[in-house]
Amino acid sequence: MKTKLPNTPTSIFSVMSAMAMEYNAINLSQGFPNFKSDPVLIDLVSKAMKDGHNQYAPMAGDVYLRETICNKMHQLYNTTYSPDTDIVITAGATQAIFTAIAATISIGDEVIIFTPAYDCYGPTIQLFGGKVIEMQLASPYFTPDWEAVRNVISNNTKMIIINTPHNPSGMLFSETDMLQLQQISEEHNLLVISDEVYEHIIFDGEKHQSAATFEQLAKRSFITASFGKTFHNTGWKMGYCLGPKTLMDEFKKVHQYNVFSVNHPFQKALAEYLQNENTYLGLGQFYQQKRDFFLNLIKDSKFKILPSKGTYFQLLDFSEISQKSDKAFAEILTKQHKLATIPISVFNKDALDEKIIRVCFAKTEETLIDAAKILKSL
Repeated sequence: MKTKLPNTPTSIFSVMSAMAMEYNAINLSQGFPNFKSDPVLIDLVSKAMKDGHNQYAPMAGDVYLRETICNKMHQLYNTTYSPDTDIVITAGATQAIFTAIAATISIGDEVIIFTPAYDCYGPTIQLFGGKVIEMQLASPYFTPDWEAVRNVISNNTKMIIINTPHNPSGMLFSETDMLQLQQISEEHNLLVISDEVYEHIIFDGEKHQSAATFEQLAKRSFITASFGKTFHNTGWKMGYCLGPKTLMDEFKKVHQYNVFSVNHPFQKALAEYLQNENTYLGLGQFYQQKRDFFLNLIKDSKFKILPSKGTYFQLLDFSEISQKSDKAFAEILTKQHKLATIPISVFNKDALDEKIIRVCFAKTEETLIDAAKILKSL
């Protein structure tokens, strides 16, 4: 049988997590917290199940949850989304991204992505016959070159995908960046996917620049978000997609024949949990404490470090430790030193290797202390 994705390997997250398990290594590779969920949220899920919310949810999602999210968007970004037409609850943000691409990208369409990029973007574009146009973000700051973006736009360009706060670099798209994106997308009539799964995990007093904030950009954007990332429950695979009715009508056509609807009791629980805005507004401070704790532990190491501005990831430049490839370095680190990380070249255009690995600091202090001891020993 001819494969539709001939150049797509097993996800690096699966590879490194399996290696971590095989070699009994501390796993700072895959982006999941290793601390317990809020028992309040767990109790709300249990209550929803006991109350009988165990059958199909409405296709677009629980009404109360949709209303709650739209109210949250208005309060945070002073923008209006209709809970009836502009939002769909999804099986995580990855499904939302997949569905948005499936609904809009056809054979020959070009989609611009910024690398290092989350690994679902490229294969999904290719699956529907699109062509990936990679724009490499240069370390250590990973800021977009908008003139270069303009230079690659053709008559076939259909969409730009952004991710802010950005995984894996931890950089933020600035207000200037978003205004440039808005101008370019208007000039060339482009669609946008704004992957904003880490919107509440931002540090040092910085502000999240949501696509929803920019009126003309919002009119052509799918915005994706993740409850799993926000509330430390990545295994729940719960998220949502927001957009104007014209886009979401197309989104729903695919969604209804993909998953149709997603976990009903979890939706009920999340709707209640979100009524307390502190559950998400305090996340920046919560994770900044972890970032600062971890970076303080490794400040005397040989790694070159530019503190992450958002997400719960930190990049570490190992060029003063080894000249091996980042893949080889990550493998040695896992097998010989018992610490699993992610090599960044797998997310880069043409597998560019800048001697950088990614670690996840959404871990307990005990785990971070043990990991830091290994990193300082190199």
